[in-house]
Amino acid sequence: MSWHVVSAADAAARQAFADLDAVFAIDGQVVALDSLTRTLRVEIGGRGYYVKRYAGLGKKPLRRLFATPRVRSEWQNLQHFAVWGIPTAPLVAYGLERKAGRFLRGALVTAEIPDTADLAQLARSGDPRLKSRSWVSGVSLQLADIARRLHAHRFAHGDFKWRNLLVDAAGKLYLIDCPSGRFWRPPFLEFRIAKDLACLDKVARHHLSRTQRLRFYLDYAQKRKLEAADKRRIRKIVRFFEGRE
Repeated sequence: MSWHVVSAADAAARQAFADLDAVFAIDGQVVALDSLTRTLRVEIGGRGYYVKRYAGLGKKPLRRLFATPRVRSEWQNLQHFAVWGIPTAPLVAYGLERKAGRFLRGALVTAEIPDTADLAQLARSGDPRLKSRSWVSGVSLQLADIARRLHAHRFAHGDFKWRNLLVDAAGKLYLIDCPSGRFWRPPFLEFRIAKDLACLDKVARHHLSRTQRLRFYLDYAQKRKLEAADKRRIRKIVRFFEGRE
């Protein structure tokens, strides 16, 4: 078993998340649940934390025997984001357990970012901030920077959706929840970049103007106007999910 609590964690968190057994025994509000993971929100010492627990081998046991466990990918990706200067949920504790080389269970704990909501939630509720040109412009510029930093490192998020983007009351944007992200090389990288941008545009097309969507791309590409290669990429982006839904 390997388990690590970050040195910056306070005493209450270090005690509550001391080892994997403690993390799997802890109780809290279930905020997400699927066949492999359970995510809880807990309060420790007056602070909120998210505990994401992974258990089981899933539908592809051989792949899970030899591939990197998703929980490891998730905590490593959060560490990459921090190194690259991408705002994300602070990692508090993480680790996993194996038996005879086979993954059994794992978990990661992140600190809650206060006063945030995900962009998908804002879209569903018709939040008036999405009608504010200045607010959208500020968030869009941050998102373009985040996407550019990811892709400059040949990294694709794999689930780059509005639900994985948090914004706080001051309009600061955070990227979270990335178990599927990984590094790619050409020629596969361009396809993955197009998928990332298409995931963002899938919702954006219903809530933002064409001008706002174009402004995002120009900021992402750091250009003042589109070139032929940009136009080809944009066509791929807007058509990416055609026939896939």
